[in-house]
Amino acid sequence: MSERIFLVDDEQHIIDLVRLYLQQEGFRVESAGEGQEALDRILAQPPDLVVLDLMLPGLDGREICRRVRARSDLPIIMLTARDDDVDKIVGLELGADDYLTKPFNPRELLARIRAILRRSVQRGDAQGDERPLVIGNLRILPTQYRVQLDGVEVRLRRLEFDLLHTLARRPGMVFSRDQLLSLVWDYEVPGQTRTVDVHIAHLRHKLAGMQAGIETVWGVGYRLETLRP
Repeated sequence: MSERIFLVDDEQHIIDLVRLYLQQEGFRVESAGEGQEALDRILAQPPDLVVLDLMLPGLDGREICRRVRARSDLPIIMLTARDDDVDKIVGLELGADDYLTKPFNPRELLARIRAILRRSVQRGDAQGDERPLVIGNLRILPTQYRVQLDGVEVRLRRLEFDLLHTLARRPGMVFSRDQLLSLVWDYEVPGQTRTVDVHIAHLRHKLAGMQAGIETVWGVGYRLETLRP
């Protein structure tokens, strides 16, 4: 059965355009133009992915994202009307997997939807293929999609786990932001590296106290440092 995409936007021409592109590619598409209706329908019957406008009548995209994230790890792509880092960062910090700035090319949205859904399938196919990773007091269990710090479970979102796992598989290796976009997000969009920075900040906060650190290599990218003394 084809994946179900839920579009949330109060601009009907955007809904119509995106629906056309997605249906041509075999996706099932549902939509809503008002925040509370969208939230109720998403929670009642979760789709495979949500495309969510930031500015909506009633509940805005920030609040919908916050409430959905409190209950599930459902993939969310946020749409923002302004080319402003503040809006983008807010969306990511609330738990969105990715963002696009309006106006956008529907083909680019389609590519990002496919990348997120493809990553989910690849993650499922990889279950059972990898052994636990132990770096200092950090333990990563790939087959269970779990992380433990000093034996205590740390709840990471899907992208946070994928990002940590990518860095941890090669401790000390420096990854550029564009490399991480390709490896973790599964697409190449030069210049969209703020997405990586925000997710790195989330990991640092959630894994405070680990004996290995995610270090910034200025002008290059990030690496997971080996065990600290």
